[in-house]
Amino acid sequence: MRILVAGATGSIGLHVVNTAIKMGHQPVALVRNKRKVKLLPRETDIFYGDVSLPETLTELPKDIDAIIFTLGSDGQGRIGARAIDYGGVRNILRIFKNTPVRIGLMTTIGVTERLSTWNQRTEVHDWKRRAERLVRASGHPYTIVRPGWFDYNNNDEHRIVMLQGDRRHAGTPEDGVVSREQIAQVLVCALTSDEAKNKTFELVAEQGEAQQDLTLLFADLQTDNPEKNDGVLDLNNMPFSEEPECIINELNLFSKHVKSI
Repeated sequence: MRILVAGATGSIGLHVVNTAIKMGHQPVALVRNKRKVKLLPRETDIFYGDVSLPETLTELPKDIDAIIFTLGSDGQGRIGARAIDYGGVRNILRIFKNTPVRIGLMTTIGVTERLSTWNQRTEVHDWKRRAERLVRASGHPYTIVRPGWFDYNNNDEHRIVMLQGDRRHAGTPEDGVVSREQIAQVLVCALTSDEAKNKTFELVAEQGEAQQDLTLLFADLQTDNPEKNDGVLDLNNMPFSEEPECIINELNLFSKHVKSI
């Protein structure tokens, strides 16, 4: 597959690029900072653009089979969360609205937790969740991965566990931990797995050895309900009908069949 990687020079994106190459795919890195290109393997195709500036994305190559989003606003507050965590996904999906692509979106464990001081201040969870909704409404086959805390796992914690419902809301590594390398593995493997299609899950690693074949893990997950626009077991604590009008309008641009939940 020819895979566009949005966030390719970030700490997860770099692993995604390397994992994609190892699995025989051709990554196309979307890069904003030209100085970071040297971090990427030579086999990587490069496209220069800024996900928050749609005018820089109009010439993105259309011969893309899949897109993996590993975007992060990195502490830029509400403005960054809206422009990157949400806006970056929206802007790229617009480019590929009429192009058949498979989507892999990374958000975060605890994305449905809205009342924490951190989310009240930054709204990062809310904007990432809105990005998830755009992906589900887009009509493209997708997999949404909500990883736990990056690289907090101990040396004996490599057994991949996939959860649904997003009920771990401590806001600390107690919610779950997982390595960056395994996050990348899951994101890339999901693109070619029928069992991962249209599923949303939290990703953590627990004590035990890593599984090489993820098919059974994907197969055990419930598929998202197409009549709704959240993960299949998510809390109903962000009703679509109560969203800002501009957000509702943008979501409806992707799908005329989105229903209030």
